[in-house]
Amino acid sequence: MATRRPSKSKKNATKLFVLDTNVLMHDPTSLYRFEEHDIFVPMMTLEELDANKKGMSEVARNARQASRSLDEIVNISPDGIDAGIELTGPSSGLATGRLFLQTEFIDIQLPASMPTAKGDNQILAVVMHLFEKFERKRPVILVSKDINMRIKARALGLAAQDYFNDKVLEDTDLLYTGVREIDAAFWEANGKDMESWKQEGRTYYRLSGPGTADLLINEFVYQEGEQNLQAWVHDKAGRSVTLETLTDFGHTKNNVWGITARNREQNFALNLLMSPEIDFVPLLGQAGTGKTLLTLAASLTQVLETKRYSEIIMTRVTVPVGEDIGFLPGTEEEKMAPWMGALEDNLDVLNGTTGEGGEWGRAATRDLIRSRIKIKSLNFMRGRTFINKFLIIDEAQNLTPKQMKTLITRAGPGTKVVCLGNIAQIDTPYLTEGASGLTYVVDRFKGWPHSGHITLQRGERSRLADHAAEVL
Repeated sequence: MATRRPSKSKKNATKLFVLDTNVLMHDPTSLYRFEEHDIFVPMMTLEELDANKKGMSEVARNARQASRSLDEIVNISPDGIDAGIELTGPSSGLATGRLFLQTEFIDIQLPASMPTAKGDNQILAVVMHLFEKFERKRPVILVSKDINMRIKARALGLAAQDYFNDKVLEDTDLLYTGVREIDAAFWEANGKDMESWKQEGRTYYRLSGPGTADLLINEFVYQEGEQNLQAWVHDKAGRSVTLETLTDFGHTKNNVWGITARNREQNFALNLLMSPEIDFVPLLGQAGTGKTLLTLAASLTQVLETKRYSEIIMTRVTVPVGEDIGFLPGTEEEKMAPWMGALEDNLDVLNGTTGEGGEWGRAATRDLIRSRIKIKSLNFMRGRTFINKFLIIDEAQNLTPKQMKTLITRAGPGTKVVCLGNIAQIDTPYLTEGASGLTYVVDRFKGWPHSGHITLQRGERSRLADHAAEVL
């Protein structure tokens, strides 16, 4: 028997996406992200938005913003709601489809094992009704961030998918690492028209042959073997790039607060952290690669020795790995203290590298260091401006792209922002590696002259920690 081919009208028809509540609460602008396709908002979605609008959490804020957007769209519609509301105007041309709101009672018999009192099942009933109504005319697809909701939909024979619009990458293995290896063939291809010169102790190479067009500004290149080279792209104009050799922070004479780079990536990271031209540095790496230690060493050197910045501000997302420990007493700094164990551990290491002076000297140094480090909560960041500060955002993989934007836009003149994180350890619900704010900024900032990124590869904490990271 020949397989039935889909009708031409259905193949070319615009899709109808039914939105689950968690999509709107995850991204309130999702109403304008479906281009030429139509979207349908069930009554249960509106009910759940209403139930989640109270409070100061990110979810509550997003629920209120989604409700305001829906109100704005409905108010400017000259047509009735039944015919669908044109989204071209409200979205400023971003979306050209229509918004449909549920305006009729839908009586669909779900299986007995799915109680209709549950909100998810009522939304599934709406999807089933629309599927039967448009079966031959257009595809009907449920969009939900809830994995179980998507599984239930597929079990009922309905199309369902995740909300992908805010995903920077589908596969995080493709994420920009900031490093590229070159070989002898690269120099053979580029050696013909290469220019080379020295300036202020650095060597520069200007190349314009094959392979140079793909290089990005502040991307690191290295070559191993007899002709060992570590450099970064200093300048780029069309196909022409200028490579600049690096400061070797692996050598004791170039130590940063007593810390030297133990591997190639740590050397690249210290070049970024110590450069006055770089304003934004996202550092990725698994546990024990030295992200926090290198950043603190660089920040202390530039605050206490070279006086480039006035103080260090450290913040992180307070998402507990286990059970929450409840309300904490004290000031903002005291409340944040339990979350800042990593800071204290690294300060103990750095304090041990300050040399002579005995116990009294170390105690005085510790007090001096702590006086220049301010610990701030993310909850009070809105509206602030940091001038001439070294801002460290720890555990940045738990931030959404919107929260990341809120934090980075706090930077005033002379401020450097460093984001630290491991995208394999996300604790925030509904946040995936591809949709994390850390992945987002790495991808969006690549190639900007005042930003540089590096993914640290080798663990340097201990042989136990390295083995655990591999096998567990």
